[in-house]
Amino acid sequence: MSARGGPPVGGERGDPDGGDVGRAYADRFAAETPALTAARTRAAGLDGPPPVSPAVGSTLAVLAAGAGARAVVSVGSNGGVGGLWLLRGMRRDGVLTCLDSDAEQQRAARRAFGDAGHPPGRTRMIFGTPGEVLPRLSPGAYDLVACATSPAEYAAELSGLVELLRPGGLLVCHGLLEGGRVADRAARDPETVAWREVARRVREDERLTSAVLPIGAGLLVASTAR
Repeated sequence: MSARGGPPVGGERGDPDGGDVGRAYADRFAAETPALTAARTRAAGLDGPPPVSPAVGSTLAVLAAGAGARAVVSVGSNGGVGGLWLLRGMRRDGVLTCLDSDAEQQRAARRAFGDAGHPPGRTRMIFGTPGEVLPRLSPGAYDLVACATSPAEYAAELSGLVELLRPGGLLVCHGLLEGGRVADRAARDPETVAWREVARRVREDERLTSAVLPIGAGLLVASTAR
């Protein structure tokens, strides 16, 4: 076979199931601790978005580590699953601030952090919506902001979330590609409309350099200018 043709690889014409196989491998590659596995099991039974997949979680850890993150905000508790991955990548003296208006999600996250052995000083739990909590947070003081809840809950506060970031800080939003609806012009449900608005504003924001990573349900990642 010529070099131009090349053998088919996973996800191309010769392997229609390659995408699923690749995603399964990525999740297996991201080994989870017993505390993470237990937190995932509990989070799966809660209302709200499902917990991030292991592949997404490990990506969050890598992004936090690459940013040398000491101060991180998580919008949505995600039952503690996303937070545990973020803490894995953060500096040892870092503090994760979780804000959520769902008390059950926050309780699950608090338990997950405790079961994983993180001292109380490493996490800060704030009850409330982004609109209620953002005025209490310091602009330019955070290395990474991770959004793991419905975009409808934070779309109106997107500019405020970006303003929390230091120069070179990262904004990460999970769920953009869920079900492929954002690319379906016929999809007009509120969740999809909110995702399109968030994606448009991130892409057009001159302060940000952005990309979409097709990992899990999709990561919208943006970095502020240094």
